[in-house]
Amino acid sequence: MRLILTWFLRGLAALAALSALALTLGYYLLQRSLPEFEGEIAVRGLAAEVRVIRDRWAIPHIRAESAQDAYFALGMVHAQDRLWQMEMNRRAAQGRLSTLLGPRTARLDRLVKTLDLYGHASRSLPFQSAEAQAALEAYAEGVNAWMRHLFEEAKGRGAPEFFFFGDDGLSPWTPADSLGVLKMMALRLTGAARSEIRRARFLLQLTPERVADILPETPEGALTELPRFAALFDAPFPPAEHAEADPLLTAFGPAPLPELAGASNAWAVDGSRSASRRPLLAADPHLWLSAPSLWYLADLQGGDLAVMGGTLPGTPLVLVGRNADVAWGLTTAAADDQDLYIERLDPEDPDRYRTPDGWARFETRQIRIEQRGADTIVDTVRRSRNGPVLDNDLFGAEAVTPEGHVAALRWTALEDEDRTFSAAMALMGAGSVEDALDLAAGVRAPAQNVLVADREDIGIVLAGALPKRRADSPTAGRVPSPGWLEETAWEGIRPAEENPRLFRPRTGALANANNRVTDDRFPDHISFDFDLPYRIQRLEKELSAREWHSLNGFLALQTDAVSEMARSILPLVARDLWWREGRESAAPAGPNARRSEALALLADWNGAMDRNRPEPLIFAEWIRQLTLKLASDELGALMPLAAGIRPLFVERVLKDVEGAGIWCDIDKTPEREECPEIIEAALDDAIARLVRDYGPNPEGWRWGAAHTAEHPHLPLGYAGPIGWLVSIRHETSGGDFTILRGATEGRGPEPFKNVHASGLRMAVDFADPDRSQIIIATGQSGHPLSRHYDDMAELWARGDTVLMSMDDQDARLGALGEMVLRPSQ
Repeated sequence: MRLILTWFLRGLAALAALSALALTLGYYLLQRSLPEFEGEIAVRGLAAEVRVIRDRWAIPHIRAESAQDAYFALGMVHAQDRLWQMEMNRRAAQGRLSTLLGPRTARLDRLVKTLDLYGHASRSLPFQSAEAQAALEAYAEGVNAWMRHLFEEAKGRGAPEFFFFGDDGLSPWTPADSLGVLKMMALRLTGAARSEIRRARFLLQLTPERVADILPETPEGALTELPRFAALFDAPFPPAEHAEADPLLTAFGPAPLPELAGASNAWAVDGSRSASRRPLLAADPHLWLSAPSLWYLADLQGGDLAVMGGTLPGTPLVLVGRNADVAWGLTTAAADDQDLYIERLDPEDPDRYRTPDGWARFETRQIRIEQRGADTIVDTVRRSRNGPVLDNDLFGAEAVTPEGHVAALRWTALEDEDRTFSAAMALMGAGSVEDALDLAAGVRAPAQNVLVADREDIGIVLAGALPKRRADSPTAGRVPSPGWLEETAWEGIRPAEENPRLFRPRTGALANANNRVTDDRFPDHISFDFDLPYRIQRLEKELSAREWHSLNGFLALQTDAVSEMARSILPLVARDLWWREGRESAAPAGPNARRSEALALLADWNGAMDRNRPEPLIFAEWIRQLTLKLASDELGALMPLAAGIRPLFVERVLKDVEGAGIWCDIDKTPEREECPEIIEAALDDAIARLVRDYGPNPEGWRWGAAHTAEHPHLPLGYAGPIGWLVSIRHETSGGDFTILRGATEGRGPEPFKNVHASGLRMAVDFADPDRSQIIIATGQSGHPLSRHYDDMAELWARGDTVLMSMDDQDARLGALGEMVLRPSQ
């Protein structure tokens, strides 16, 4: 027995030793791909020596003799820090994720190949300006130079993820790859098609009047009435069902809800409203969260080029930033740049579809999707006169496609003659606000509001292609349109000079928070689906509250967590209960002591969504539960499409706007319920859930415990327990409707998880641009073993920033090192 025990212990010791050896070897292999910030590297493709100073945050400050060499060096440092992220983004644009990730991503690959995103990107290359083409070539050479350096010097595979998934024959970077990454960004930043589909699904189940309640328009401006969607077709629709989107597909592809497609804040004041007497600008684009951040900070100087800010790895663009004379920020314009068309198939020949001139044959081409660990998919995709036909797509078009029909997508981005990249590159070199506003006219997709400041002026323009629709369209682009009607077809693109713009405002201040920018009626309306007005209301209030503003004031405003929505909705919801609790306050304990405590907390609350306070959590869960109680019986399986906090819906119901009070009556009960009892029941349900998840003491509940910003690693963040090791999490303040925006999905086990936020914040003061400030949400490195993987994350979570200087002395203070790139002989 002792002999058996001895050998058993020896076996355990040997196993432990082997495990330790394997872990040591694994760590050694993984850490070899950590970037080095010092030394000299001889590379092919450079014209002259380039120096790359890494400041204390690992931000590269590139100093070159020419713009081409600066772009080359940017390609190198992007690949040095973010090669895996770049490769994943490239594959997503090419429809090749499945070659690494297997069948789970095949639907996204099919959508991308059906839309031919990479084909359009490749064919747009000849339409770029000569300067843009040269920059793309230089950048690609820089990326490839770094990959050659890795292989020649045996520096690892460039990123630890390649050890898990293999490099699958890592191919050289090309200019088309950069344009493809930009096309994929456009796909993710529009929610127009999803908005049409959701509205159509609701119209199949509810009357137009009730759909106007649950999906209300923003209150400004005159709008047309909703169409009756089903009446446009004479065929049955599939039953109402809902399937939750795979989070991995959502991480790489279109947003699951229109509200999560894109957002952002940007505002500026001119010298008349600035304490420094020079213009100030603040920008914080709101996008999906990931580790590493989709943003990468860089300072490029070479020849005529001198620019700094947030770059998009995979492209040589500073999308949000400044040069010596101009600073710019972007907000999603919410433009209705997509239309879904329902094409009627010929019953005698399903390869044909109906047009205003009779039956026409689909264009067809073959696609191929290679899947890791599964068979290759070879299929034929079709295209109508309105666009590519969506089969088994991620938009959910099949739910609104009647029998004997198919859905096709028209989208401004599906064009070869797309000069968006050239316009964005030209903006980096703009010398004035007027120059920048004119250069933005070249943008096609994604449609963005470009807010600009220089040393004297401020201005804003909507940059992007806007479809020209007919005034007699029966759908107005609000729901999927019959493809055979001539009046639903686009009549081209509106001239760029007709897009809204404002230069030198009389008030000395400009702001945009994805709000409506024109009160024009359809078809000159831009969109029916702007963001709710609470953020812009808060910005207007704060910018108007003082005559002069400062850089520090702008930074504080970027992290303002006061919810004008809560201030508006809470009195409407809690009024009767506050009155009743006040009358019963003399009793030792009311009928529900915890309810009384929650109401007392809310009565003293100022609407600040503070991560350390219980009130935001109580309020948010109460409104979420109220929305569920009001709408779940009418929406049934479609409730997930309207889950969460819907303040305008709640307001319409409780004020009985156009009969909306009917939502308070539960269809499935014989009694007629009134709104006060539904409100009270929702509060009780909210408290019960909070007690279950956060304990019995309301004073101990904290908004931050529920409103955690999760930056998942792509794709390991969705791979079970390993995701906890490589993803980044922080408790955050703010919410869906605050300037410090942290959007939530409002459903699932973590309904208030922060999934869409300002991954970059920037504030510029032209009195001293090199004292400007910036931050990204994670860190510069994409390597999980690097200390720069998440070294900015805590700063970001608490609202701090780092210096945004283009001065060499500032860069060298506490610098990590300097890398010298020399042309190889």
